[in-house]
Amino acid sequence: MFNLFNDKPVVGKASTVIQKSEQHVFNFIGTGLLDNYPRWSPEVRELEKLTDGPLGLGTLCRQVRVDQGNRSESTFKIVSFEPHVHICFAGVSNPFRCDYLLQPADPAATQITFTFELLSLELHMRPFEKLIRIAIQDGAERTVRNIKRLIEADLL
Repeated sequence: MFNLFNDKPVVGKASTVIQKSEQHVFNFIGTGLLDNYPRWSPEVRELEKLTDGPLGLGTLCRQVRVDQGNRSESTFKIVSFEPHVHICFAGVSNPFRCDYLLQPADPAATQITFTFELLSLELHMRPFEKLIRIAIQDGAERTVRNIKRLIEADLL
């Protein structure tokens, strides 16, 4: 019979090597998230921190995105914030996760692996799952290209 309750995540994953240290890369994507996230992901039109204090584990943010002409608003929470190693945020209002893992590639380079997970699809979107998977994978690859380009160009 049909399984209408299959909530298998839709995942996009991409990796690249950036010719900068893990500290430099983390400062861009982690510490500088509020300034830089809209730069590497131009679909982000608004981004604001909702909690007081420095950016870190537990910080809540609100974003407004326009993806392929569709406007959406969501709230996310930073669920991992390990300096020079890892930052991950998860949707509070929508079921998604963005994960950035940094690993040394050589003394002056960093491998970044970005994973985007759409944790569930609404029933009316399931017929388009294959197209959604392609779009998410393309988006993951574009994200790492944009981060690499911005960091290596020293456009900080």
